[in-house]
Amino acid sequence: MIEVRTVLTQAETIYHEFGPVAGKPLIRGAVAAVLKNPYAGRYEPNILPMMEELNAVGLEMAHRLVAAMGVQADDIEGYGKGAIVGAAGELEHGALWHVPGGYAMRELLGWKGDRDSYKQGQGGGQKGLEAGRALSIVPSTKKVGAPGTKLDVPLTHVTASYVRGHFDAIEVYVPGAPAADEVVFILAMSTGARIHERVGGLKPEQISKFDGLR
Repeated sequence: MIEVRTVLTQAETIYHEFGPVAGKPLIRGAVAAVLKNPYAGRYEPNILPMMEELNAVGLEMAHRLVAAMGVQADDIEGYGKGAIVGAAGELEHGALWHVPGGYAMRELLGWKGDRDSYKQGQGGGQKGLEAGRALSIVPSTKKVGAPGTKLDVPLTHVTASYVRGHFDAIEVYVPGAPAADEVVFILAMSTGARIHERVGGLKPEQISKFDGLR
C-alpha cells in the first residue's frame, strides 16, 4: 500500500528580517514525501488501513527532517504538518496524515503518551498528555491540488499552542507533484520564535505543564 516516489527535504537559516542580526538564528525546515494514493479515482468507505501503514513513514520523515536541519530533537520548538492531495483523490485522504505525521514528531520530540489512546472510543484522548514535551496538538492544513501546488504549513509551539511568538508558517511544494493519483505528505519544524517577534503574549519560559492541553 505504501509506494514512495520521491522525498524532498528543505532547511533555511534566518539571521534577520530588516532588524539586527539575531544572536541565535532561526532554523526552519520541512520534509515532503510523495506517495501513491491507493484510493485515487474511487470512493473507498474504509481508508483507515492506509493510516496504519503511514506510521512508519511519519517516523522516518521526522528523523530525516531533524537531521537535515542539523539540530537535535531538544532544539525543536515549533512544528506543523500538511498534505496536498492529487486531483483524483479527495481531501479526506490528506486527513490520513493526522495521526502518523503528528505523533511521529511528538514522540521524537519527547512526548511520553500513548498514541493508541486517541483512537475512537478510548477515553477522548487525555491519556498521557501530562508526560514529557510536545504536548500541543500539531497544527495542520491540507488541500487538493495539481502538480506544483504550494502549501503554507502552519507552525506553533510544541508544548503550548498559545505561545504567540511561535505562530508561523513555511511554504512547501514538490516540483511535479502531486500527480492525480498521488499525495504529498509534509512535516515541518522550527527551532524558535519568529526572528524578531515582539507582539507580546505567552513566552516559552512561562509555560506550565498544563498549557499543552489548551
